[in-house]
Amino acid sequence: MTHSIVFLDRDSLAVPVPVFGFPHRYTEYPATSAEQLVERAANADILITNKVPVTAAQLDALPGLKLIAVAATGVNHIDLEACRERGVAVCNVRHYGDDTVAEHAFMLMIALRRNLPAYQRDVAAGVWQNAGQFCHFGAPIRDLAGATLGIVGGGGIGQALAKRAEAFGMTLWQAERKGAASVRPGYVAFDTVLEQADVISLHCPLTDETRGMIGAAELVRMKSGAILINTARGGLVDEEALIAALKYGQLGGAGFDVLSVEPPRDGNPLLKARLPHLIVTPHVAWASGEAMGRLAQQVVDNIGAFIAGREANRLV
Repeated sequence: MTHSIVFLDRDSLAVPVPVFGFPHRYTEYPATSAEQLVERAANADILITNKVPVTAAQLDALPGLKLIAVAATGVNHIDLEACRERGVAVCNVRHYGDDTVAEHAFMLMIALRRNLPAYQRDVAAGVWQNAGQFCHFGAPIRDLAGATLGIVGGGGIGQALAKRAEAFGMTLWQAERKGAASVRPGYVAFDTVLEQADVISLHCPLTDETRGMIGAAELVRMKSGAILINTARGGLVDEEALIAALKYGQLGGAGFDVLSVEPPRDGNPLLKARLPHLIVTPHVAWASGEAMGRLAQQVVDNIGAFIAGREANRLV
C-alpha cells in the first residue's frame, strides 16, 4: 500500500525531512490556512502539522485520514477528543528540545539577573564614555549563585534547566501544581514559590487548568525584584498585567520566548513596552539546528512506527 503524506506547514521546520522507509507519496506546503486544509489533505491518510489547527469539522471532511503526526510537543491545536471519536491516531514529538529550551531559558535568566540589556542600552547611548571612572554603575547586577529558582513544570525541560542552575550554585524548588490540596515529596507549594523565589521559570503545557496561571494577583505576590521566565506557552501569563508589574517596579525582569498569539500580527503588550528589563525572543528556544534535526527524525520514526503497527509517542 502506498500512503499519502501531507506536511501542512513545512516552513515551520528549517531542516531536511528524513526519508520515509515505506511506499508513499509526499506533499508539502510552506503554510496552510484553515480554509485550505481540507482541500490539501483530501487524499491524505497521514498529516504532518506543527502549528496548523485540526478541528472536528475538518476531520469530518477527511474520512480517509488515519494519523496526525504533530511536529511539536504541544497539541493544544488538535481536537484530540474528536480524533479519538473518529479513530484518527495522534502522535507528537518528545524531549527533542529539552537541552536547547533549557539553555534558552538559562540565557534569559542570567542576562536579566545581570541586567545585560540595560547595560547594552547604556553603552550604545554613550553613558560609559562619559563616566567619571573606569566603569559605569547602572542597573543592579545580581549573581545566580545563592539565588532560588522555582521551576513550574517537572518534565524534561524543567529537569534540564535544574541541572544547569545547580551547576551555577542556585537553590532549586520544584513547584507543586497551583491550587493543589497537598504538596508531594520533593515539591514546594506553588504559593511559596510565587512569594519567595528569586527566579520563576515556566515549563508546563497550556491547558484549561494552566491558562492564565500567572495574572495580576500572582505578579503582585511575587518577591520584589524577582524574574519571570516563560519559554513554554504565552497563554500562561497575563501579558498586560506583566507589563504593569515591570513598569511599576514589582519585578526585576521578564524573559519571554512565547506570546499569547503567534505571530503577533496585531501587536502585543510585550512588544510595545521596550523596557530594558524585558527580553522577548520570537519562539525560537526550541530551534537549534541539533534540536530541529532530532524533531524531524522523530516525526519520521513516529509515522514509521504507526505504519508498522507499533505505538510511538501516541496520544490517541
